[in-house]
Amino acid sequence: MTTRLQFNRRELAGAFGDIGTDLPLIISILLATRLDPAGVFLAYGLLQIGTGVLYGLPMPVQPLKAMAVVVIAGQATGGQLQLAGLMIGVLMLVLAGSGLLDRLQQLIPLVVVRGVQAGLGLNLAKTAFGLTGREGTWGWLVAVVAVALLVTLRGHRRIPGALIVIGAGALWAACYRINWPTVAHGFGWVSPQPARLPWDQWVSALTLLVLPQLPLSLSNSVIATQRTVKDFFPEKSLTLRAIGLTYGAMNLIVPLLGGIPVCHGCGGLAGYYALGARTGGAVVIYGGIYVVIGALFSGAFREVVQVFPLPVLGAVLLVEAGALILLLRELGLSSTRLVLAAGVALLCVFAPQGYLTAMVAGTALYYGLRRTPVGLDLTSAKASPG
Repeated sequence: MTTRLQFNRRELAGAFGDIGTDLPLIISILLATRLDPAGVFLAYGLLQIGTGVLYGLPMPVQPLKAMAVVVIAGQATGGQLQLAGLMIGVLMLVLAGSGLLDRLQQLIPLVVVRGVQAGLGLNLAKTAFGLTGREGTWGWLVAVVAVALLVTLRGHRRIPGALIVIGAGALWAACYRINWPTVAHGFGWVSPQPARLPWDQWVSALTLLVLPQLPLSLSNSVIATQRTVKDFFPEKSLTLRAIGLTYGAMNLIVPLLGGIPVCHGCGGLAGYYALGARTGGAVVIYGGIYVVIGALFSGAFREVVQVFPLPVLGAVLLVEAGALILLLRELGLSSTRLVLAAGVALLCVFAPQGYLTAMVAGTALYYGLRRTPVGLDLTSAKASPG
């Protein structure tokens, strides 16, 4: 056993730190398309396992959110989604291999990265409230209790709060929600099928899916993720180039298994860490769950995924959001830095193409303010996320 991969109670608890983001998106994509659940779950799980082993950190693998939103809205097909994932994977490999990602790292100030992290936290909190609200009053009560347990028992070595919350939710679903005859009927090995990519639709895939996704990937999946690794694991040396290369490589592998395009993400890393994960073991455990669902239960996936009730997913997501927003504390007591970071966060939530708009506007404003009397206060923190 090495420190890169540990398998204990804390890693098991932390393994569920990103499920509130991932599972609703994956289910929604499957319901909106004709993609094979076996390939989607298997590819997703295997990439989680590979990332955990490669990095030895709770490095997340997540669905590409901007693409997912377009597909769920019915504006693109599953085939176009898979083709767009391949295209953005190649693009990210070019950006990482050419050194352009490193140039972006030197250009974008830390205060803007903090704002993007907080903006993602606000968006995650918004999603958490939406998930919880679907179950009515009892859902809010469950979520409040779950959040209280997660926060109170955070860091407890013998009683990880996430195990209690997830375990209780799974037990309730097993007793009162899951149709076990349907699960038994859908049980059995299913081999994944390679994606059938609609090459003649590459223009639509580019304009509808790739271009809207790219700003979010650059800001959250790459730049903010690298900064979050430095926040939580300062002893680790992880470059933007490495993150960009694995981002790209994963999306070259996905079509071979019939999966959906994926990325890394600072929110998932914060979620894993908040629930106790400190090594790649948590990601390996998490990926194993998806592999089992894809390989043996994909025929009844609608029943199996109900083992995670929506209020529980919302509670986990809210804790993940809090971990990101609290990173603003690193900016110190400077009102200028906090105001700028808060403005960037609000742009992420409310502006069109929020993450791109926030990153560009925040960076421009930062360099503009440096020429004013508040510039000294603004630059007393590190200017680069690297």
